[in-house]
Parts: sequence; C-alpha cells; structure tokens
Amino acid sequence: MRTLLLLLLFIYEARSHAVSTPNFVLLMADDLGIGDPGCYGNKTLRTPNIDRLSRGGVKLTQHLAASPLCTPSRAAFMTGRYPIRSGMASRSQVGVFVFSASSGGLPHSEITFAKLLKNQGYSTALIGKWHLGTSCHNRTDLCHHPLSHGFDYFHGLPVTNLRDCKPGEGSVFTRALRLLVFLPLQVIAITLLTLAVLRCLGLIQVPPCIFFCLFFLAALVLGGLLCFLHYFRPLNCFLMRNRDITQQPMSYDNLTQRLTADAAQFIQRNAKTPFLLVLAFLHMHTALFSSKDFAGKSKHGAYGDAAEEMDWSVGQILDVLDELKLANNTLVYFSSDQGAHVEEVTVKGEGHGGSNGIYKGGKANNWEGGIRVPGILRWPGVIQAGLEIDEPTSNMDIFPTVAKLAGSPLPEDRIIDGRDLMPLLQGRSHRSDHEFLFHYCNFYLNAVRWHPQNSFALAPNALEMFTRPSLPSLKGTSIWKAFFFTPKFFPEGANGCFATHVCFCHGQYVTYHDPPLLFDISQDPRERNPLTPTSQPRFREILETMQEAAARHAETLRDVPNQLSLGNLIWKPWLQMCCSSSGLFCQCDWEKQVGRGSH
Repeated sequence: MRTLLLLLLFIYEARSHAVSTPNFVLLMADDLGIGDPGCYGNKTLRTPNIDRLSRGGVKLTQHLAASPLCTPSRAAFMTGRYPIRSGMASRSQVGVFVFSASSGGLPHSEITFAKLLKNQGYSTALIGKWHLGTSCHNRTDLCHHPLSHGFDYFHGLPVTNLRDCKPGEGSVFTRALRLLVFLPLQVIAITLLTLAVLRCLGLIQVPPCIFFCLFFLAALVLGGLLCFLHYFRPLNCFLMRNRDITQQPMSYDNLTQRLTADAAQFIQRNAKTPFLLVLAFLHMHTALFSSKDFAGKSKHGAYGDAAEEMDWSVGQILDVLDELKLANNTLVYFSSDQGAHVEEVTVKGEGHGGSNGIYKGGKANNWEGGIRVPGILRWPGVIQAGLEIDEPTSNMDIFPTVAKLAGSPLPEDRIIDGRDLMPLLQGRSHRSDHEFLFHYCNFYLNAVRWHPQNSFALAPNALEMFTRPSLPSLKGTSIWKAFFFTPKFFPEGANGCFATHVCFCHGQYVTYHDPPLLFDISQDPRERNPLTPTSQPRFREILETMQEAAARHAETLRDVPNQLSLGNLIWKPWLQMCCSSSGLFCQCDWEKQVGRGSH
C-alpha cells in the first residue's frame, strides 16, 4: 500500500510539473494592423488560422505595443521593460537599426525571457526577424546576437526586411539620398555651369584645377551612390543559422515556407522537453513578398497576399502542435510589434500598409493605430476559449507571464514594467494591473494612459468625495490618455506623415500641448474629441494625477548608454559580416544544404 501511494504521488507530481511548465510558442508579426485579422473585424482579408487561434483562446482588444517602432518594441517585448531603460530608445530621427554592421544593440546586461527559460531547462529558439543588433567590437563577437540573449537556436534575419532587400521595390533611403546625393550634385552642377559661363564671358579667371576638383567631387558622390546601391542588399539582407551566414543576399523564394518548416522541425525535435519558440515573421514589413501559392490570390493586392501567407504559417504551427498532442500543454501568443505602416505607398500609388481599423495613426506614432495591436493567447484547458478582454495590457506583459509559468523568479535587480497576465486571462482578476502606461516616441515621453483602479481615484480622501456631490465621479471604466505632443500629419487632413514616410518625435515635426491633450479612450477610441475643462469638469485633476504619475515614473529611470546613438547606428566596416573572404563580394546560398542537416 505504501509503495502504491508513493507511486501515485510521483505520478501526481509529474503531471503537476508538466502542467506548471508549459511550452511556449510566441508568434510576432511585423507591422500588422489590428484591423487586418478577421477576428478583429476584417471581412475581406482571409485569416482563418489566426481566427481559429482566437476562437480557442482569449482575444485582447486593448493590447498595446510598448513602442510604435520595431527595434524598441521588440526590446520591450523580450525584456518586459520600457526600451528607454535599456538604451534602446533613440534621441534622433532614426529609431531602428538599418545596418547589420552597426555596433548598437540589446545590451548583454539585459535579461530576456529566453535567458530565464533556458536556465529552467527549456530549449529555446528564435526563427525569423531579430532586429536588436549583432556585434559590438568585431564581426565575430556577436554580443547582441540571439545566441547571446538566451536562444539556443537562431535562423533568420539579424536586421530587418526592407524595400532595399528586394530588387525593384524602391528604397527606404529616398529622402536621405535626396539630401546627401542629389542636392550636392545639383549644387556642384550649378557651380560648374556658373563658373564656365563667367569664364567664357571673360568676367573671371578660373584655373582648370577648380573644374577638375568639382568634377572629381561629383564623381566621388556618384561613386558613393553606386556603391551604396550595389552593396546595401548583400551586406544587410542575409539569413543566418546560429552564428553562420547561410544565404547572402537573402532570397524571397519560398522564404515563409522555409522558416515555417524550420519552426515545425524545432517543435518536433523538442516534443518531449519544455521548449520556447519565438517565430518572428518578416511579414508585413515591406518589401512585401509571397510565394506563388499566395501571390495574386487575395482581395488586397500584395499586402493581402503576404498576410494570407503569414496566416497559413500560423496554421502550420498550430497543426504541428495538434499532431504531436502538445496543444493542451502549450501557451500560444500572437501579436504584432506595432500598428500598420499607413504611409507605405509605392511609386505606383499602391498601398503596402495594413489596416488599423477605426484607430487613428499608425506605425511610428502613439495614436491608438500605432500601438493598439492584435493580442491573442491560447492554452486549452487553462484559458477559457472565446473570451474577449478590453483591459489595457502590454507586450511587456509576456515577460513576467512566461517567466512565472516556467517557474522562474523575476530578476530583483531591475524594474520589470510588465505584469503577469494569467490572473486576467483566467478570470481571477477583472482589472488590468496596469493603472498607468507610458507611451514613448523613441526617447521622448509622448503620452500617458491612466485606468483608475476605482471611482474614488481622484479624491484625496473619502470625505472630500462626499462633500463635493456636484462633481461626477470618474467611472472605473474610464481610460484617460494625455498627449504631451502629437506628430504633425502631412498633408493636412491625412492620417500619417507621408512627406517623411514615418512620423518623427521632436522639433518641427511635432506640436507640443500645454495643457496636454486629453482623451477618454473608453468613450472616444478614435481620439477625435479632446476633452476640455468645459466638457470634463475634473479636467485639471485628471491631468494633475497623470503628470504626477509621469514624474514618479521619470524618477525610476537611470542613465544608460544610448544604443541608438549616431555612433552606434552608422555602418562600421570592421563589423561587416560576409560569407566570403574575397572583400565585399558577399554571395552564398547554403540554405538548402544546411537546412537538411539542421539540428
């Protein structure tokens, strides 16, 4: 009898351990708008697998990216911390990494959820886009690489997908090239013409060396342009598997299928052990791409084709979990790093950005369209299927949620801004743990969101509330959002900053507000009607509370190295990775060979 009891206890403990240490599949889209998936209201874009995931789990309708740009948003997602805490928030107009040979990146001192789970015995993999830096001092140190941040396996793009990566799709550097190349060439041409005319008229004597120098300068500028156009793609658009380059430049042929197959193989290899898989899609960032099975099949052009291919990939991963009978012990999360890029329009006038639904703005700004993103979590038997939660949540919340479920304590030497989602997802709590959320535009605090924990939130004491009956109490459902500045949309009346391709965060590109611009998001989710002291009697009290919260938050920030400074952003030749030893002639394709023997 004693032996039987011990055996039953052992089986119970084993089962409890299995349930308490689930697998994790985190699916992260790039620039997908909240209005794109069918489960968020789209009637014409086909996303049956994302919708299937939503039906089987919880749909968050106020899920927020910690930043409206790729690099800082992904840093926050990985660490559970506002990107300003890790130095991943730029003070300049460039808020992301664009070169593979930049020295900035997610500092090694930062702790990702992959590090925590690896220490708990999990197998960890990141497949797809990284965009958090590569190397620090030389091309082999890979200090910012996924393998240096807790991932056992990496297969994907170390930087990001850009128009420049796909021939014929244009360039994201058009504005910079106009300023740094075409404008100087025009000045040189006008100078040459003026000097030549004056010399022909005999008005001045111009030594021939002056003409030679100007021609030489023009040749240098043109040469630099040609080198940039020729070398940018192979030097920055390449695939890696762990520490090795496997395809340079990257080929889009069946790219989604290749990455999806590798993700499925990772799950299959680790079916009997706890695993963490982050599948970070290159979709929907431009350049848009899709395989022949999806090209031309959607009702939304190239964007719709790419979105439906990404949805197919989601379905493949869900099918593998079902086939291996892992679905009931796997928490699946689907989201996007920020809202859709509304300014993505081709030279032919075709829109290559997605839909942010009813929400204003998009990628690179903190209007709701830029930060309110899809948020779906599924864990059969643990999270009730078909729920919809409208409480404010953040992509930073994944860090503490995953850590706690894996049995890992949170780091005690730093502030973690995310909150465990499980009480909310399981119905043990009906309120978000986020009373305040802070929305940064790069380095600059752009807005504050306040969800009062109860209707007495503003009263200094209960007596005051009862002695001021003429002032309506603030409902617990109110969600206040105060903007300290807003971007200047262009052209006037547009829903984005089309002149600059993205909105910027300071200087002449923004309008500062004093007092801050105040909205009640619960009543005005489109952010069309800012409140005033007339329309909201407690206008000044609300703003005072939010400004005090912002001040308290600012006191928790520490000076850290700026990973997105100009010195960390620029291209450094000694950091450039190349699969060939013959100078800058970087061309190879070992994807198929390595893929067959991957482990």
